[in-house]
Amino acid sequence: MASSTDPQVLIQQVLHKLQLLPPERLATVEDFIDFLYQKDRDRELTQAASMTAEASFNRVWNNPEDADYDNL
Repeated sequence: MASSTDPQVLIQQVLHKLQLLPPERLATVEDFIDFLYQKDRDRELTQAASMTAEASFNRVWNNPEDADYDNL
């Protein structure tokens, strides 16, 4: 495991380790990096969609008729 919290040092450590891997392992590492990137993008999109919908939901859910449910 990498011991540094400095991003530049960590990048250099990872690059060094990548240079030691055989080519078929590099493809696996690239796939994993793509997976992590996509996972982060999906999370960002989900959060953005939630924030966009929040105002609409507040208008529907925040009303006197449903106030009794707030106490549950």
